[in-house]
Amino acid sequence: MAKTDLSPICVAALYKFARLDDCETVQRELAQLCCGQGVKGTLILAHEGINGTIAGSDEAIARVVAHCRALPGFAELEVKYSRAEALPFHRMKVRVKREIVTMGEPEIDPLTDAGHYVSPQDWNALISDPGTIVIDTRNDYEVAIGTFAGAINPQTATFRDFPAWFRAERERLLGEGHGQGAPPKVAMFCTGGIRCEKSTAFLKAEGVDEVYHLHGGVLKYLETVPADESLWKGECFVFDQRVAVGHGLELGTHALCHACRRPVSAADQADPLYVEGVSCPACHAERSDDQRAGYAERDRQERLAQQRGTAHVGAKLPAKPSEHGDG
Repeated sequence: MAKTDLSPICVAALYKFARLDDCETVQRELAQLCCGQGVKGTLILAHEGINGTIAGSDEAIARVVAHCRALPGFAELEVKYSRAEALPFHRMKVRVKREIVTMGEPEIDPLTDAGHYVSPQDWNALISDPGTIVIDTRNDYEVAIGTFAGAINPQTATFRDFPAWFRAERERLLGEGHGQGAPPKVAMFCTGGIRCEKSTAFLKAEGVDEVYHLHGGVLKYLETVPADESLWKGECFVFDQRVAVGHGLELGTHALCHACRRPVSAADQADPLYVEGVSCPACHAERSDDQRAGYAERDRQERLAQQRGTAHVGAKLPAKPSEHGDG
């Protein structure tokens, strides 16, 4: 978020791994507070913590964040703020799930075994070290629009695919069993930090000791590291109405395909297969004519609602947050 942005809506992406015993009570309290304050978005609760993205007035968001930080163990709740011209969400959801970011490895405990944090200011030195391998833990469509120079792309469709990928590639990545000396350090990064809490804990559980991750994720790096010193190439996909950002968190050039929730480059927006609200070159072949007709009707209804000045519940939403709040 640019410091000069005076847009009226405050958007807060937040997470914290901490023990949450009575999820149902916290769910009721948060739902009542958010709805009473006019806050919209999604919060995910699990016994391992809280994760989500919400939007509202500055005062309303401050009250919700204060409520979360007042919960035992959540005083250091991680929050990243941005601005929006209008509410980017159409309803408020507070959900209880098994995990706040889904990896599918129930024995992993980020509370006790996450990797070493590396500040954005020290990240360049770490990933430039020849003894470090750098892994991008984000999904394939995120990596496609930007990543750190030299980073390994696991080409995973979801975060749940990461453990199987690492186990299959471990020997090749780490050079184990070939007498090549000390294993390399492993540096991993994600959009806002939450996925790396789990991915680094997973590698440590797999017996990899030298594991590091970028504190605050790519967003904190782009916010704090000057462009002329940056090793980031491209834009960073975000799970909110901005779609993508660049250095200084300036708004990027990508749009969002509201059929498949993938980012669409400026070049792809000029492709005949890109129809706003209906399809993009990446998903056109994946959808039927009936599905595209449904998307077109949804888009038409949204435009009518905008003309009437009312909200349409099927309107264009931000990218579906499968790992909600990671950005």
